[in-house]
Amino acid sequence: MTFPERKLDSVLFVDDEKSYLTYTSELFSGRGIEVLTASSALEALDLIRAHQVAVVVSDNEMPGMQGIELLAEIKKLSPDTVKIMVTGHASLATALAAINSGEVFRFVLKPWKKGDMLRAVKEGLRRFRVQQSLKREDEFILHSLAQTIELKDASTKGHCDRVATLALKLSEALGIPDDVRRQIRYGSWLHDCGKIGVPEHILNAERSLTEEEQTVIRKHPEWGCDVVKKANLSQTVQEIVLYHHERFDGKGYPAGLQSKSIPIEAQIVSAADICDALTMDRPYRKGFTLPEAKAIIRSMSGSNLDPFLVGKLMKVLDN
Repeated sequence: MTFPERKLDSVLFVDDEKSYLTYTSELFSGRGIEVLTASSALEALDLIRAHQVAVVVSDNEMPGMQGIELLAEIKKLSPDTVKIMVTGHASLATALAAINSGEVFRFVLKPWKKGDMLRAVKEGLRRFRVQQSLKREDEFILHSLAQTIELKDASTKGHCDRVATLALKLSEALGIPDDVRRQIRYGSWLHDCGKIGVPEHILNAERSLTEEEQTVIRKHPEWGCDVVKKANLSQTVQEIVLYHHERFDGKGYPAGLQSKSIPIEAQIVSAADICDALTMDRPYRKGFTLPEAKAIIRSMSGSNLDPFLVGKLMKVLDN
């Protein structure tokens, strides 16, 4: 019996010095990857359009379009492609800014050492495969985890699904890109995953919580962030889980962030979370009707929630 061969991951090397391309091709030959090369940014973009590229390794100093500009274009065309920059001189500030913006996964200094390049590409491929695994099959696992957490608190059954549905509608109204909306869906499912560490007698209390119990339950964003970080989920998902109880006026937790310093993805999930929580029956109160909930949310404008976001949410709820 024969089995189909697994499709090899493609790694694209971009450099206007063809000697580097020749050496790189030889270095990675026989290592279980498909090696692609391009001697210009335009040639690289054509290859990106024609192939699924796992990792792109680009020189920065090239005639025409610089490497940093090329990687920004690749991010638009192929968001999952992991980007590595090769440069002869990059300041720490430039490197950190590029990495933090998501434009660059790693920097390799030129002239590079064989070990540094091999390590960077290996780590890039690992990152790409984790992302692809998440997209292909782990959604079931993430959704199952959210449902397992809800079993601890019977009154929240279906909460994570409803939060995800509303958060995605709000994201669409705000023009959030598709790849970010996918992370918002995961973050919505998992925003309360830290509650797995909260005792059930606190979650299901039919009374006001004591100050000590409030302290315990306020730990769940940090506990949840630790869970998703260890699962190698994206920075966006981590921030949603960590910051979904922050408030626009800075009186939330755990970090006391305010206004625009709260990531927009976390603000979106927070708004959806509040809306669904208001309309749910809880052990200590009946759920509000939708008109009542909308009035309460409007009263939170400028305190719990960004006024602009509240306006968008009202339009979504009206449709």
